[in-house]
Amino acid sequence: MRRTGDLKLIQELNRFIILDTIRQFGPISRSDIAKKQGISPTTVTSAVNELIRDGMVAEDGTGESKGGRKPIMVRFCPDGKFLIGVSITNTAITIAEMNLEAATKQKKIYPVKAGLVSDLIIQYVLDSIEDFLQSMDDVSRCLGISIIAPGIVDAASGVIRFNSKLRLHDVPLKDMAEERFGLKTWLDNDANAIALAEKNFGGGLNADNLLFVTVGEGVGSGLVVNGSIFRGSRGGAGEFGHTTVDRSGMRCDCGNVGCLENYVAWPAIYSGILSAVTRGKETLVMDLAGGDMTRITFDVFRKALHQGDQVCQDIVDEIASYMSIGIVNLVNLFNPSLIILGGEMIRDNQVLFERIQKQVMAQAMGTMVEGLEFRPTVLGADFEVKAAAAVLLQEVFHFSL
Repeated sequence: MRRTGDLKLIQELNRFIILDTIRQFGPISRSDIAKKQGISPTTVTSAVNELIRDGMVAEDGTGESKGGRKPIMVRFCPDGKFLIGVSITNTAITIAEMNLEAATKQKKIYPVKAGLVSDLIIQYVLDSIEDFLQSMDDVSRCLGISIIAPGIVDAASGVIRFNSKLRLHDVPLKDMAEERFGLKTWLDNDANAIALAEKNFGGGLNADNLLFVTVGEGVGSGLVVNGSIFRGSRGGAGEFGHTTVDRSGMRCDCGNVGCLENYVAWPAIYSGILSAVTRGKETLVMDLAGGDMTRITFDVFRKALHQGDQVCQDIVDEIASYMSIGIVNLVNLFNPSLIILGGEMIRDNQVLFERIQKQVMAQAMGTMVEGLEFRPTVLGADFEVKAAAAVLLQEVFHFSL
């Protein structure tokens, strides 16, 4: 049932506003909070006392007197509570304990073996979370678990609607986690979550119309439209990897033909390298991998590219060509002011970044690219769990960090 202005809701909103004010401007006095937000001193005092009791705020000495007693200052305590961020990919489950500023306190990566799909991958996710929680001394301060996953995710109901690679269909992962661990749980699409993190504490702080594109094991996108994540009717918006770029191309796991993901994601790159080696082309990749094809990774590919390897340069040219086709379509559809590129293929890969940018700017409609900015992601190595944290912090506290 929708709540429409009852007293408890108003109290909760005031509490969030007061907490966010302390977080942004603290140390700050109770009276200054009241003046800044137009909230009664009594309400501020009551809320601050609750926040102190909950460990999210602490008193922090006295401030300058403005004619009477020196005011007692309060500050935000980001370590007073914590959350569990979980990122699911095709190859790993990453789990981290994070504070209320999305700083990672501890992190563990659980590799996903080949063939671990459907019910088996879900069981593995839940078992991994349980293993992580068992290593913690006290979960009473835990606000909850925030999970992000690739594919079509209905964030409102907490259901993974569809993931072709992991063979998931209508999995109520949110409810499954809450039932097993007794902790409030959130679930969202990974690219949407990263777009939210970019908007809230990354490179998109001032962009109300933002496009985030990730290229790595797969391809995805997150759209911020008029300041909010655009999800579509059932959470399916942003399935950029499954847009068609070749009607006569290869068949995709999703059932379509010629999906972008099959031409630019890591499996396609790996296949291109092996094909070049089989045809006898010289490449630094094999030397850097010690002659072992199983040791060819993103890092090996990037190193060979940085050393001017022709095979890798040709692959980057092809990736840039396909990616620019897809991004031009998104630019002409949504007219973003900022495009942020991320994922393993973009990380430390200025060559690919610049080629995509140049081609999109040349190919999209002229008026659509006026003032359009391109930026690489700045979320760092923990981007996936930071994205998970962004979902929970936005929902619980309405934080824009």
